[in-house]
Amino acid sequence: MQFGYTILYVEDVPATIAFYEAAFGLKRRFVHEVGDFGELETGATALAFSSLRLITQLGKNPQRASADAPSFEIAFTTDDVPAAVAQAVAAGAELRHAPEQMPWGQTIAYVADLNGFLVELCTPVAAQP
Repeated sequence: MQFGYTILYVEDVPATIAFYEAAFGLKRRFVHEVGDFGELETGATALAFSSLRLITQLGKNPQRASADAPSFEIAFTTDDVPAAVAQAVAAGAELRHAPEQMPWGQTIAYVADLNGFLVELCTPVAAQP
């Protein structure tokens, strides 16, 4: 089995795709012509978005994201966390935690996307000796 993608439920799929392209430099893989589903290239897996409307039509009761009470986070690794934070904020992300060096050597920062999802921007975790 292989992990294929993660789907986040959002109000506006095309706007979310455009935000992730601008804020994090991701490439669009696919956006359905109706605008209820889209995917971004992220490496071995895809980050996907489905509209709240579509998932409700499928009989689910999705909850809106809240950066103040997250149930998960998305993490993107980069060698330059401050530059990634600046790009994300310039694209409309909300800074939630400025870049900080952690005791294990990783630099982390957090922003909230336009839907309220918490996004970690961080350096890769170094292998421990």
